[in-house]
Parts: sequence; structure tokens; C-alpha cells
Amino acid sequence: MATVPMDTIRDTQDALTGLGDLAQLRATVTSWCAEWPESTGPCPLHAMLITLGRIDTVNVAFGETAGDGALVEVAHRIRHFANDELESHPWLAARVSGGTFMLVSRAESSSERWQWLAEALADALASPIANPSGGSSLRLSPRIALMSAGENDDIDTMLDRLSETTARMRASPGRRIDWSSGAVANAARTNIQLEGDLLAAIDRQEIEILFQPQYSLVDDRLIGAEALARWHHPIVGRIGAGTLFQIAERADHIAHLSRHIAVRAMEEAKSWPDHLRLSINITPSDLAVDNFAIEFARIADKVGFPLSRITLEITEQVLLSDLDRVSRVLQQLKVLDARIALDDFGAGFCNFRYLKVLPIDCIKLDRSMVDGVLEDERDRAVFRAIMGMAKALDLRVLVEGIETEQQRDFVAAEDCEYYQGFLRAQPMAPHAFLNRAMR
Repeated sequence: MATVPMDTIRDTQDALTGLGDLAQLRATVTSWCAEWPESTGPCPLHAMLITLGRIDTVNVAFGETAGDGALVEVAHRIRHFANDELESHPWLAARVSGGTFMLVSRAESSSERWQWLAEALADALASPIANPSGGSSLRLSPRIALMSAGENDDIDTMLDRLSETTARMRASPGRRIDWSSGAVANAARTNIQLEGDLLAAIDRQEIEILFQPQYSLVDDRLIGAEALARWHHPIVGRIGAGTLFQIAERADHIAHLSRHIAVRAMEEAKSWPDHLRLSINITPSDLAVDNFAIEFARIADKVGFPLSRITLEITEQVLLSDLDRVSRVLQQLKVLDARIALDDFGAGFCNFRYLKVLPIDCIKLDRSMVDGVLEDERDRAVFRAIMGMAKALDLRVLVEGIETEQQRDFVAAEDCEYYQGFLRAQPMAPHAFLNRAMR
């Protein structure tokens, strides 16, 4: 996954999830409003209050460890959703209490787009969550209350209005999105329309491919890039990779979209210097196909890009369905000379068994793993424990979300091999990456 900086105040955070807490939420929103130029009108604040149904049931049925793991995974999904969809504007995700979270953004946004984003986030949060104790996966039922702040709103009045809306939704079974005003905005595009738009966009080559540069921690040498997908919809606006694949899943076209992105990325990477590697994300739908390894090798051969220079990135979500089948497919890819990386490691509830049973070459540490390492001894201890495990298993480590020289120096001193993040580069267009690679 790509990493982007959050424009937030990091003095406090929720101990369980690593998101902001209520104090940070108040301080951040107050700061945003104070620095907003009065001459341009009221500070444009939009908020979502996310409440999780069934979290108490999870605690009772599976134990508090499973419940805490589910909350950590929800926090991870909210953070990554905001990274994808709100990256060009300041935003903050916070845990307000228990199974209640708030996402607030300082940005101009239509009510139609804000509601569409809420629908996409609700879909992401409703997908299965791995049960850390094994057995069946967990499912939660999110409700999301929305509002655009008025001129006289502060964070407390916003929370009051959103909480009232949440209570109203509880009394109306089946409703999962509502506005604090009680009015629901008309969707900019229906799901069916978006699915059709996506297929047309693929055919017209309108899915944008960006590259997130990756660097060596030894000498800051460019070592490759991760391919990312974005879609600039003419009505809805910018759609990030996570939501893009949700739309494709509803239309049963994930394989089509995934293949399209892989082909486009490999075609661009053909012009790179030979020492640079290409990282491509693969989906649960990809690995559900028994002959995926052979088909992927054929695609690479047709494009003319060697598998030996490709790293395929998987997330824990990929592994929820059938671990044995996934392991077989990954073994086939390894035989064909591709490398395998486990993405977003340290986010959500990690199942360390994956490191033992899967043919993984590299782990990519989630940005949350470095957020507090410079200030918190416990965060440093966790980071060092993961590094010790990686070394014992002979796994390379790439750290995501490096934003400062101090973070870079710390992870280098801990013997991590690679990093990516805004310290060196944001995701960039293919021509910009090629220019950087040819320097």
C-alpha cells in the first residue's frame, strides 16, 4: 500500500488502535479552524461517526482478545481508506470510545461525495475479519452518521449531532448511512452505474497507474517501486485503489481490473533500468484461481517483463479463505522466480503463523509500526521484536510511511533493508518515476 502523511497533532493516541483519541480530535479540529483564513469563509469540515454493531457479541462469543483484534483491524481499514481517498487534504481518524470511531476531513466536498465515501467505507468495514483464535471469520455491522460542520460547530457539538443521528439509525433497522440533518443526499452515481463506468474506464485506459518509489536504507539507492491504481471519475471524483476494487468486486470484475493494472504496470516498467524491481498487489480473487501462477507468468512473458524482477504483495485479507490453496499458488509463483511480500504487517491483528507456512521473502511493515518509535519505548520494543523474528526467519524488511529523517535513521539502525514514504517521494506518474530512475 502507498503511504501518505496525516496532517495531525500526534501528542495523544488511542493505546489499542494507534488512532487519535478524543483529546487529539479536539486539538486537531481546533487547530484546523484557528489556522483557516477567515476571508475564505467557514473552515470546511466534514465528519463521519462510525459505530460497530455486533462488537459486544464478538466479545461474548469469542472473548475480549478477538474483540480487541477486530477493533484494531477496523482502525487499520479506516486509516488505509483515508490514505486512499483523502490523501490530498488534512484528515484525522480517532477512536472515540469502545466500538465508535470518527473520521474528520478539512476539505471542500459535496454532500453527494461525502455520502458516497461513507458507503464505500461501510462496505470495507463489513468485509470479514480474521479470527485470531482460528475458526470462522468475524463480521461487524457498521453504521455511519455524516455531517458537514456549520459555522458555529465545534468538535463537541459535532459529536452531539452525530450521536443523535446514530441513535436515530438504531431505531430504524436496515439503515446504515444517515445525515445529522436527517436528510440523505442522493448518490452521485448508483452502484450499477459505477460498475458500468468502471468497465468503460478500463477499456478507455482511464485507470491511472502511479508508482511509489522504494529505497535502500544502506545508501538511499532507488531499488524499485510499488504500482498503485487510481481512478478520477468525472462525477464522483477521485477513487482510490481499495474502493476501486470494491466496485470491481460487486461487478464480478476483480480479475479483469487486477490483470489490467498488472499489464499497465509491467508495460511501464519495461523501460526501467534492469536493477529496479516492480511490486504489484494481488487480491483474494487472484489467488482463488488455481492456475493464477501460470496465467500471471504468461502475462509477464507476453509483456516482456521478467518475473524475477516482480514482487507480488499480499495482505492478510488474501489469506482468510483457504490458506492451503493460497500457499500452493504462492509456491508456484516462487518456482517461477517471483518474490512474495506480506503487506501491511503490524496493522490489524497479525497471525504469525502465516510467516511460518507461506513462502514469503519480505514483510512490509505498516506505517503504524513507526508512528511512535521515536517517543515510546514500548513501540520501540515491539518494533525490535518484529525485526528479531524477521531475521530469525531470514525475511527482508521494507518499512512503509517514513516521513522524517529521524524515522529513517531509526529503522536503518535496526537493520531494516528498505523503505518507502513521503520523506523521499510521493506516488508519481510513470514518466516522473522513469526520470528519477534514469538520473
